[in-house]
Amino acid sequence: MDLCRRGARVIMACRDLDKAEEAAKQIRGRLDNIENAGQISIKHIDLSSLASVRNCAQEILRDEPNIHLLINNAGVMMCPYQLTEDGYEYQFATNHLGHFLFTLLLLPRILNSAPARIVILSSLAHWFGSFNFDDINMEKNYHTLKAYARSKLSNVLFSNELAKKLKGVTVYSVHPGIVDTELDRHLDETIFAGTRAFVRSFQCLYMKTVKQGSQTTLYCALDEKTATETGLYYSDCEAALTSSKATDPKLAKKLWDVSLEMVHWDHNVDPFKKG
Repeated sequence: MDLCRRGARVIMACRDLDKAEEAAKQIRGRLDNIENAGQISIKHIDLSSLASVRNCAQEILRDEPNIHLLINNAGVMMCPYQLTEDGYEYQFATNHLGHFLFTLLLLPRILNSAPARIVILSSLAHWFGSFNFDDINMEKNYHTLKAYARSKLSNVLFSNELAKKLKGVTVYSVHPGIVDTELDRHLDETIFAGTRAFVRSFQCLYMKTVKQGSQTTLYCALDEKTATETGLYYSDCEAALTSSKATDPKLAKKLWDVSLEMVHWDHNVDPFKKG
């Protein structure tokens, strides 16, 4: 809504097209009386499916001559154990691998549109994340919260490594806060019935509305100050501390290399070549 209000052409890449259309309809209705408001369009993407990610990226590259801002916002949290159609643990695949591939596929167009920005949604939960690359699918020791934390640590590591490799494009990872969304919808299923209501009874004291929760993302996407910053992690519209693992360059490089293999990246294709 805020981006459209400022005149931006916004593409919502979503898994559930019915919900996306309803959201877009509401946004368009609120833009009716705003002069020079931007447009909003919808594309389908399922971040847990590498094929779907590739299809969506191909459509965007076909239709859009410029990409000035990419916000990797979608995610899942604390899901029951399952493998994707590509054979990967669901939370890691959706929250990291999907965004990783999507970003690399769009990167040549983003570089060609520079100055540009990439915002990657992470979480305070990254502090609890860790890696065992010998058991990347957590088949031996799956824990729903640990899997979520690992995926959020991946977001920060990806952001940091990407920032090192880019010029003219700034990269940010963001903790939006505890936001009143459906992200926690799996709690009753993965822990016990009533968990979600119990947790929310405490979280309501500091839970943010969707508008409040979007402010740090918008700050990184739009503010003049952040235009000169890159590779930092933000919370409440300011740079914040991360875990020691999140700033480990060897871990970031290892994750990058493993991710390239997992998404079957063609090593003859240079994602850092303008296009």
